[in-house]
Amino acid sequence: MRSIGIMTLSKTSETTYHTEMAKRASALNLLCYRFIPSSINPMTEKADGERYNPANDRWESCQFDIPPILYDRCFYSDSVYSKHNASIVDWLKKREDLTFIGYGLPNKLTLYEQLRQTVLNPYLPITTTFTSPDAFIKSLQDTVPVVLKPANGSQGRGIYKVTKLKDHILIETDKQNQHMTKTFPAPKAALWLEQLTENNSYFYQPYLTLVNQHQEPFDLRFLLQKDKSGKWHQAGNGIRTGRKNGLISNMSAGGLVSKTDDWLKTLPAKQSAFIIEELQYILETIPVLLEKHFPPLFELGIDIGIDTNGAIWILDINSKPGRKVMLTLYPESSDDLYKAPLLYANYLADKNLPSKEDHHEKTISN
Repeated sequence: MRSIGIMTLSKTSETTYHTEMAKRASALNLLCYRFIPSSINPMTEKADGERYNPANDRWESCQFDIPPILYDRCFYSDSVYSKHNASIVDWLKKREDLTFIGYGLPNKLTLYEQLRQTVLNPYLPITTTFTSPDAFIKSLQDTVPVVLKPANGSQGRGIYKVTKLKDHILIETDKQNQHMTKTFPAPKAALWLEQLTENNSYFYQPYLTLVNQHQEPFDLRFLLQKDKSGKWHQAGNGIRTGRKNGLISNMSAGGLVSKTDDWLKTLPAKQSAFIIEELQYILETIPVLLEKHFPPLFELGIDIGIDTNGAIWILDINSKPGRKVMLTLYPESSDDLYKAPLLYANYLADKNLPSKEDHHEKTISN
């Protein structure tokens, strides 16, 4: 029986997802393990983790050889712990005896720099690296807001709307399902920015009015995956809507979800047709461009925004997307979603894998 290893940074991360995958694994001739990369003993190269036992539907602690097929579900940040685990994963990616079902993407800044040189550039918000509080504040124009985002962020965390109001700086963010605001004199704002960015890489973009008629932030989430034949397909989509006058629409921040088709039906036919055509082009183009410049991928979560002028924007591309939107809107698809990584793992194991070439040094999972 083949084995697949799921890697996380926490023993409790995505337990439901891993367990549902593992329940379906034995029927596909796979045995599931899960472990934290730093649990690998450098002397024996064995991992301390858990193996799923289908007989009693439990994860059981054990020590094991590193499985030949790996699924990286580590959500990295700029912390020392995260960087330590990321370096171990990079080492694993260099090993010729191991295969990842997806090699991840660079951080958001590196990804932007690559994509802005492609046909997708018109869909990308102008993005600027945060270098220092003084330079950032100096770049602000009165009453023209920008959005400050972490380069290694996920789930809408650490996102701030920043607006210059003469000699003061207005900071807005969504935390704990609440929209919070704070106004600082410019010198105090600089100190706050220094603390925020001391150990984290940030960038900023123009604030886009991505709201519906009720002034609620919303975006479209698309889940793309490779199937059992290695072909890209759309596994689902949905609309995420946040709180009125808020900043983000993520479900982790209390956002609600609805079906994309239902929303498109409310639009004038001409506008709906335009959006569908543009989305099809974007979704077909992104995977091809990414795999042209980066190592092979398995899945992508793509967030698309549509502003009040009708312009379409690529907001985020995540190589480790969640499934909450799809499972909420289409619970009947749950079996397919849980089996997808397993089917693709078997596809990789069955085929004659091409050389990994020199992709390893480009790979910094997000």
